[in-house]
Amino acid sequence: MAAKIRRDDEVVVISGKDRGKTGKVLRVDPSKQRVFVEGLNIVKRHQRPMQVPNAQRAEQVGGVIEKEGPIHISNVMLIDPKDKKPTRVGIVREDGTRRRVAKRSGTKLD
Repeated sequence: MAAKIRRDDEVVVISGKDRGKTGKVLRVDPSKQRVFVEGLNIVKRHQRPMQVPNAQRAEQVGGVIEKEGPIHISNVMLIDPKDKKPTRVGIVREDGTRRRVAKRSGTKLD
């Protein structure tokens, strides 16, 4: 099953600790049904200092790194480009091609 949410889509989180926040999808992991949304579900990871290749000096990068964590695809909804409200996504076939459509306004997304 192809995911109805893709990279660079604007989404709103509908459940979890970031409920109500919006952001842009950075990447999608279809096999695990997860999305990574810019600035949301921030997790802290501890990273060892390592040599950075092609650096001018022997630069050490390490410490506590904050990055986006995965959110299940069922916990986000696409934002309708017309009225900026959450919408479900439908599929319409035209000339043998799949097109995504916002159910709220009927706006074509692709």
